[in-house]
Amino acid sequence: MAKLLLGKEVTDALNANLQTRTAALREKGIVPTLAIVRVGADPSDLSYEKGATKRAELVGVEVKKFELPADASKADVLAVIDQVNADDSIHGVLMFRPLPKHLKADQNEICNRLDPRKDMDCMTHLSNAGVFEGLNNLGYAPCTPAACMEILDYYGIDCKGKNAVVIGRSLVVGKPAAMMLMGKNATVTVCHTKTVNTAEICRNADIIVSAAGVLGSLTKDFVRPGQVVIDVSMNWDPNKVTSKGVGGMSGDAVFDEVEPIVDAITPVPGGVGSVTTSVLMKHVVEAAEKR
Repeated sequence: MAKLLLGKEVTDALNANLQTRTAALREKGIVPTLAIVRVGADPSDLSYEKGATKRAELVGVEVKKFELPADASKADVLAVIDQVNADDSIHGVLMFRPLPKHLKADQNEICNRLDPRKDMDCMTHLSNAGVFEGLNNLGYAPCTPAACMEILDYYGIDCKGKNAVVIGRSLVVGKPAAMMLMGKNATVTVCHTKTVNTAEICRNADIIVSAAGVLGSLTKDFVRPGQVVIDVSMNWDPNKVTSKGVGGMSGDAVFDEVEPIVDAITPVPGGVGSVTTSVLMKHVVEAAEKR
């Protein structure tokens, strides 16, 4: 039976640390503050916003919300970004993406208008450069791959000299996760939809980070004893039986197949996803401390 790498344990430790740090900042008259910029009312955005707001309250971070209608113009969004850039009381900004379809062509310009020092979830090109160059003064890494690293650190999983495989090459998870694993001195292979023999490559890994976003794509054929599996994805599984009935969230891994084989694995839900909002708050506190 694999050790479950539980997000709650990681989150509890992060929250306790952040509560101490926010209290110290407040004693100096500094209130760590996050601005949330949302265009429209996508249900998934609203759900994450609710969780982030609750986590912020728990650790002592203030939240300012900037809500724009779904048909907001490019000029409207840029005006809000200019406003949060200029406000010294705001230390970090989270803007929900993707933006509505009519702003898709302008998304890069809009994101890059943000001051990288306030970019809490790697929206700007400069923040991406910071991740790829291993710099900590150009914005912050995306919260999801950063949550993966927090889990590895908390459970004492040393990446040095290990073979790591990342499944997925998105700028949101796959590519930054690969860079961050290399920053921990792992030897990294990135697999994607055009990779040949992904299962064989994964079996040779010590650590697998699966961010394919495909339900049931990581089967027993991909794993062997001794491995650590970080399952990033959240996929709707219509056949999953939960206490609320049939249907729920599952990862890429076929958990019942993979868990008995490997040494450690993150559950879905209850793994990486539960750590991301604490990582977001950690970024805000770090930004407040720097400024």
